Amino acid sequence: MMTRLAFALLGLALACAAGAQDPSALRPAQASGQAFPSKPIRFLVPYPPGGGTDIVARAVGQKLQESMGQPVLVENRPGASEIIGTEALARSAPDGHTIALVGSFAINPSLFPKLPYDSERDFIPVTRLVNVPLALVAHPSVPASSVKELVQLAKSRPGKLNFAHLGAGSPHYLAMEWFKHLAGVDIVAVPYKGVAPANAAVAAGEVQIMFTGLTAGLAQVKAGRLKALAVSPAKRVGAAPELPSVAEAGYPDFDIMVWYGVVAPAGTPAETLAKLNAEIAKALGAADLKQRFAAMGIEAAPLPAGEFGRFIRSETQMWGRIIKATGAKPD
Repeated sequence: MMTRLAFALLGLALACAAGAQDPSALRPAQASGQAFPSKPIRFLVPYPPGGGTDIVARAVGQKLQESMGQPVLVENRPGASEIIGTEALARSAPDGHTIALVGSFAINPSLFPKLPYDSERDFIPVTRLVNVPLALVAHPSVPASSVKELVQLAKSRPGKLNFAHLGAGSPHYLAMEWFKHLAGVDIVAVPYKGVAPANAAVAAGEVQIMFTGLTAGLAQVKAGRLKALAVSPAKRVGAAPELPSVAEAGYPDFDIMVWYGVVAPAGTPAETLAKLNAEIAKALGAADLKQRFAAMGIEAAPLPAGEFGRFIRSETQMWGRIIKATGAKPD
């Protein structure tokens, strides 16, 4: 007579044999490595809705949603020079279902002595998204039509000119501080809560100058509310080839391009990162998206994850040198 133990062992053996013969028994294990994305993707944006970064994130998110078959939910987490949104990412599960747009990522480690996360340890690069050149603009009443004339004016009126900016952690602020350092001029910083109010302040003559996004600046120039003096990258840009660079005016060390990219929590699986990188690159390569960004003065500029990581390290070193040289401090 077969004992209960023998029956149990026989049943286990039969089950194993059936599993070996039935491929469906292996499907859960196989699917576990292929399921991404298995639920909606949260795309954290550390800026308010409606701005350029939000527009970029939502445009890319829509393309990802179409190609990956899962909703991509843009979640705005503005404040503290991106720190609030970036910290939220650091506390997210490393499964690829939460990613974040970053722009001040290479600035913050040098500007803020104590961050609630470690930029190198807690995150992994996915890809760069776009490059955004800045334009040096002035109110039409400013008696200067070039960088050289602006420097002469500022030296003749030390501490009398003001510039608008978006906060001490913004590249707009640091670009002007670097310009002041290289040119040896004294121009007073005036903070505003966002690009739109800063642009409006210069257009209204409340402050005289600022570095702003090229497209926003040119729109105001065409309307007659501002005049453009130069662009921030070392070379002229295709969207405004008539504008000289600051470097051309005799400051070769001035070479600044604002960029935005995507990072994920450290520990995100390599195959998941590879899929995100490939899907975002495909989205940025879409003709309609490239045209839309080009009309905004934005250049789609994806990078492989490894190259993006090296780019971030290089940018971190550059901003570190600028912050040390200018003595810039957080707000």
